[in-house]
Amino acid sequence: MAVIATSVAETCLAAKRAAGELAVLPSGVKDAALDAIAAALLERTPEILEANARDLEAGREAGLTAALMDRLALDAGRIAVIARQVRDIAALPDPVGEVIEGRRLANGLEVRKVRVPLGVIAVVYEARPNVTIDAAALCLKSGNAIVLRGSSMAAHSNAVLASVAIEAGVAAGLPDGAMALVAGGGHDELAELATQAGVVDLIIPRGGEGLKAALKGVATVPVMYAASGNCHVYVDETAALSDALAIILNAKVQRPSVCNAAETLLVHEAVAAEFLPSALSALADAGVELRGDGATRAQARGVAVAEATEEDWATEYHALTLAVGVVDSVSSAIEHINRYGSGHSEAIVTRDTEAARAFQLGVDAACVYVNASTRFTDGGEFGMGAEIGNSTQKLHARGPIGLRELCTFKYLIEGAGHVRP
Repeated sequence: MAVIATSVAETCLAAKRAAGELAVLPSGVKDAALDAIAAALLERTPEILEANARDLEAGREAGLTAALMDRLALDAGRIAVIARQVRDIAALPDPVGEVIEGRRLANGLEVRKVRVPLGVIAVVYEARPNVTIDAAALCLKSGNAIVLRGSSMAAHSNAVLASVAIEAGVAAGLPDGAMALVAGGGHDELAELATQAGVVDLIIPRGGEGLKAALKGVATVPVMYAASGNCHVYVDETAALSDALAIILNAKVQRPSVCNAAETLLVHEAVAAEFLPSALSALADAGVELRGDGATRAQARGVAVAEATEEDWATEYHALTLAVGVVDSVSSAIEHINRYGSGHSEAIVTRDTEAARAFQLGVDAACVYVNASTRFTDGGEFGMGAEIGNSTQKLHARGPIGLRELCTFKYLIEGAGHVRP
């Protein structure tokens, strides 16, 4: 099967036809197809890496940032993880047909609320070639056809990954058109994809604010934004400071280019003098560029800390840069987070159950952590196998977008000659 069809409209119509077959495809066929895709990824790793090397070379020539290059890069280990996640998704229960609730009405009608696929899902994403497979596996398992549109930065990687998945999936029993990649048409192509009303049931953009804005201006298809992450770690006055240091280092340093990495550290004034000198020193030793308010800089003790600006508090750096501020209470931390955060993932380090509860209730975010790193916001970590992204919306899904978030539901009602009086 060709990876790139002659037009976006034709690709979407083919996906619409396939979606009808996928919706009733037995779980065993879907799982066998996913296992075949995982095996093909491992078998064709050299081909995938060769394509990725071309994208990386083009990225270096274009002067892509270190964060974007990290997102773009594949190696044998990352491909093995992608393949494992496909198998993890195959091993999960099939959400299609799951009875959400059921009851008998007083008039004797039997009513069941049953999970069903959305239909055709379009996923638009930047830089990350792994999304090609993660999104495809989740959509196919949940009975949806998928139309993928990656960025030009990962054009070669996406094309090979999609080809591998399509060939293996169709050979294992998936309908023709169930998965497709469109590429090369620029903003006009994106606009055409986002206006396939009546054919595409949902479009999910996974990227920065620019992509989000581009879709907002043209989309007539429902959109679920897998949005950016301006995430915070707040160290409360009762925190175990050794835990707090480990958590902020993990949240900031482990992989700074991802959306669940921390971008701001907030510290209660009662522990600032004890915690900040060692924390700032450890962060600087890890290569983090620090930007702080006056109270933070007063505790720097020789560590370079630039003056934080209003823009710093609102910035998702995607890099080894961290804003640091001192607050006078948990309520002040909550107020700061709700003002500047993106609703992605927020964490408090505390031994006070009342403070933890106040933080959980007061912070407006998809994922709120107590004594744990924000880096756990991930479909794989949450037992979903993988994710298409993390939704910061409140309808119809919030948090990691996995199998159930790619479904809707219908009511099935059974009677015995019932008529309404």
